[in-house]
Amino acid sequence: MKIIVKLSIFLFCVTIWSQNVNKKDSTQLRSIYTEALTKGRSYNWLNYLSKNIGARLAGSEAEKKAIAWAKDELDKLGLTKVWLQPVTVPHWERGEKEEARIVTKHGEFKVDICALGGSIATSKDGVLAEVIEVKSIKEVEDLGAKVKGKIVFLNRAMPADKIETFRAYGATVDQRYSGARVAGKFGAVGAIVRSMNLKIDNIPHTGSMNYGENAENEKIPTAAISTNGAELLSKLLEQKDKMELKFFFKQSCEILPDVASFNVIGEIKGLHYPNEIIVVGGHLDSWDLGEGAHDDGAGVVQSMEVLRIFKELKIKPKRTIRVVLFANEEFGLSGGLGYAAEAEKKKENHIVALESDSGGFSPRGFGITSNDKNYEQIVQWKSLFEPYNIHIFTKGGGGADIGPLKKDNNVLLGLRPDSQRYFDYHHTDADVFEAVNKRELELGAATMASMIYLLDTYGIKTKK
Repeated sequence: MKIIVKLSIFLFCVTIWSQNVNKKDSTQLRSIYTEALTKGRSYNWLNYLSKNIGARLAGSEAEKKAIAWAKDELDKLGLTKVWLQPVTVPHWERGEKEEARIVTKHGEFKVDICALGGSIATSKDGVLAEVIEVKSIKEVEDLGAKVKGKIVFLNRAMPADKIETFRAYGATVDQRYSGARVAGKFGAVGAIVRSMNLKIDNIPHTGSMNYGENAENEKIPTAAISTNGAELLSKLLEQKDKMELKFFFKQSCEILPDVASFNVIGEIKGLHYPNEIIVVGGHLDSWDLGEGAHDDGAGVVQSMEVLRIFKELKIKPKRTIRVVLFANEEFGLSGGLGYAAEAEKKKENHIVALESDSGGFSPRGFGITSNDKNYEQIVQWKSLFEPYNIHIFTKGGGGADIGPLKKDNNVLLGLRPDSQRYFDYHHTDADVFEAVNKRELELGAATMASMIYLLDTYGIKTKK
């Protein structure tokens, strides 16, 4: 009987303690959200980054300005330490605005294109050739020598039945990255790729491509065509015999020698476990189209806001909280790989890394890459986020920049905003400050700060 009474008392005490802890955490999260929504700096920061600096392609003068601005703003926050970490980045320039048209015996149709990042230029007179339409890389390989002297048109649309738009992107992006490489091996003279976009519009989407081990004579110019342009070209190709169709495009992009750049880093040193590092970050570079507001200006300013909130609310972290604004995510992860290599060299213990690189839309939850124990712990906090409409906690997630930090016993997370409109803007002229909603951006920053607070407070489970 005494054992039962003692057990009951113990369980009662555990329940009361759990309720008090939950109430304390709930109160702290409420303070974080209130601070971000009423006194937040993320939107003003994004305005400056987008409008005063603009597009920040790796290796550009604008990227240098962004690095100097970000360091200066972090210095103003009164962090324990702010510094620049050197990395080497590629340097590619677009040159003059691209031209493209569909040429038929009945007339010409102008279409919107943009060179893919890393592409070579056409000749000064452009490329004019017959077109072969395909829906996959394998189809190019199967055609083999039949593509010689032709422009290969890769026209596989992002599958609309995939509710998760990043899955739709993943199902199609291989044609952008590898289409020119494969077509060039078989003697094609150019490649045109349907833009990675679920919307039908006249805005072409750039993005990186790669020639792999192709010989110089196998490297061919490649560009993205708008979805409207792709639909028109495909429709006219159905009438090719009557139309005698050819495609013309011209671009003057240039691949230049690699240059020096920097990751921008700031931290608040932990009071109790300073050698346990929690990273929050996004990538400071962007494509040269638009202003890089959603990709990834939003993630940059949200990450900066996390540390500002900690300082403003006088949250003294147990562990070291570090913001990392990564260089060159778009052109090969120079910043992420360089940061991870330096961390390995210094034997730093990164227990958590959280990245925002999916746009500044309303936050919905987190993707989580961790062992089962850590996943279970994070899911237990779900009720703390539900008052803010944060309800999606799924296995698998993180971000390209923080991926190289993955270890067997640490935790990587990616903020998951609503993604339905993200690919309307991704890598385009439309990715401007005006496309970002102030409240949605601030909700994302508060959600990140709240998760960092909980992970700092409770740490991680090191055993599976």
